Amino acid sequence: MTTHAREGLLSRLVRPRRPAAESVDRLRLEHELAVSRLRLARWQQHADAYERRLGDAERERAHLLSWLAALHPASAVLTPLTGPEHEGTHRLCLIAGGWHLSWHIPPADLALFAHVPFRAESVDAHPVPDAVNQGALIRRHVRLLAMEGAVQAGLAGRTP
Repeated sequence: MTTHAREGLLSRLVRPRRPAAESVDRLRLEHELAVSRLRLARWQQHADAYERRLGDAERERAHLLSWLAALHPASAVLTPLTGPEHEGTHRLCLIAGGWHLSWHIPPADLALFAHVPFRAESVDAHPVPDAVNQGALIRRHVRLLAMEGAVQAGLAGRTP
């Protein structure tokens, strides 16, 4: 037997074997890693689905705002927002129910507002309510319009 062969045999005989606990720990960690990767993939699918739904909702919002602007052609106007954080974003301003309302319109949706006049400078002489107050104003205006519609329908149903 050569010296090299003896050294190899001796190192295999003398080499300490891994304890069974270390092997079990390694298997457990590999299993936990595999489970974590599966969970990550599942949560990524949820996040992707929510992102698609959010994109759909934002696009529908833009269509509805475009429609609202078409219903208020006398007061609707687009103005650019200033500042690097608003690059390309515009603000749709209009008056509905006597209230000055506005919404941010991202650059990707501007084509929907081709029918709305553009002004390079802000035309708001009146303060615009924050989103919470604006929502309350819109709900109140909708209730008034609904009551007006009900009254008109009631009057139309009556015979003089």
